[in-house]
Amino acid sequence: MNRSPRSLREAWVALAGLSAVFLFEMLDNSILTVALPTIGRDLHASTTAVQWVTGAYAVVFGGLMLAFGAIADRFGRRRVMIAGLTLLAVASLATAFVTTAEQLIAVRVATGIAAAMTTPGSMALAFRLFDEDRLRVSATTLISTVGLAGLAIGPTVGGLVLAVAPWQVLLLVNVPIAALAILGVRFGIAPDDPADRHRDPIDVQGAALGTVTIVFALLAPTLFVDEGAGSWVPWAVTTAAVTGAVLFVRRERTARHPLLDLALLANPLVSSGLAFKAAAGLATAGLTYLVTLQLQLDWGWPPVLAALGMLPQVVVLLAGSAFVNPLVRRVGLERAGWLSAVSVVAGLAVYCLLGRSGYGWVALALVLVAAGIRVVGVVAAVNVLRGLPESRTTIGVALTDTATEVTSGVGIAVVGTILAAWFTGDIASSGWSPHQTAEFRAATTLASLALTVLAAVLVGWGFTRTRRAVTEPVTEPMTEPAEHLVAERT
Repeated sequence: MNRSPRSLREAWVALAGLSAVFLFEMLDNSILTVALPTIGRDLHASTTAVQWVTGAYAVVFGGLMLAFGAIADRFGRRRVMIAGLTLLAVASLATAFVTTAEQLIAVRVATGIAAAMTTPGSMALAFRLFDEDRLRVSATTLISTVGLAGLAIGPTVGGLVLAVAPWQVLLLVNVPIAALAILGVRFGIAPDDPADRHRDPIDVQGAALGTVTIVFALLAPTLFVDEGAGSWVPWAVTTAAVTGAVLFVRRERTARHPLLDLALLANPLVSSGLAFKAAAGLATAGLTYLVTLQLQLDWGWPPVLAALGMLPQVVVLLAGSAFVNPLVRRVGLERAGWLSAVSVVAGLAVYCLLGRSGYGWVALALVLVAAGIRVVGVVAAVNVLRGLPESRTTIGVALTDTATEVTSGVGIAVVGTILAAWFTGDIASSGWSPHQTAEFRAATTLASLALTVLAAVLVGWGFTRTRRAVTEPVTEPMTEPAEHLVAERT
């Protein structure tokens, strides 16, 4: 492409490919979550194994995203994206041959690597397609709408598919999505210009330390349940996680070309935005995981009915696109952030206190959390990008996505670990005893309480940093069109 497209129609091939990339990112885990009980029964998986079917993807994705963002900036976003999409297609095809939980977890690890290779560059490529902010906003709106639709309808579609097909179909759907994305990126986006790539060496040591730290931190709670506090294994993994974190910080402070400039995280706008995104990721993943298990395993709903039970969340996520920007413009970013943050925490609290009392309370919790995260996403992304120089906006997108993915993994790890600790027997088996039912309900109450407290702490920290940012200058103020672009992206 020798010149910038003058309309979305001229760039439809590229936009179709990039929309497919974002659709995969948002659809993948959401469509799989509803199938977890079926997968557990079919593969005779333990509670921990079922947890890591989704957790492994989130851990690998979150751990490697910054590293692959740096690699893409060095070797070319288009090239790395096509390689990642090829890996995605191969990993998804491998699902057809899975016979054990361990094999499925390996497939999910490969899928997480593919996601880390494709996600950081997707919005950057969309932004660089056009010279005009008007077209950039329109393109980003189109791509984000496709992705959000995938996130919203994923559980419902997953439940409907399970009624007529085996669960493997839910992962095989990634194959045509990857093929569409490869074609769109290959023929719609010009090859990377060598002049646009940076020549700084990649911080391999920092990338390795960051990834290992995240993996160990999420693995430790599960090992405490499986091995017991008397075993040396969980304590060794915990020690390794803490050691890795210390070494990572030390490395990034002293490296000449660090993977992540820690001075950027000290900016109040950046730290507050990341806290908001972390709270949203924690609430969404944790609540969806709990509700899915409750509807199917505790209340005995079939997958189709359980999928329909997630519709309140679907409706709010889709309808929210119409009122997010007007709300932010009417009351301002800070007040909209407070309202939405309170909504997220309130939704978790409603589920914690009343979620076992009837579906109406579950639906209310889903609505409150979904409404909150729609606005929190805008506030978080605007804060992060306002706090960064324009030359670092790509790392800003990677940071916000990493915060979401890592805390999504944390949310699932917290819920899964508490369930494994409290529930005796195989959680995916049918015909629970009254004692097992009581254990499950006690565990879900404790898990939702833990999620509520964690989300409240993150939100409180975020708004404390936001108030501090009022007295500090912004590095490079964002223009009006860019702010709208961020709102549409989230």
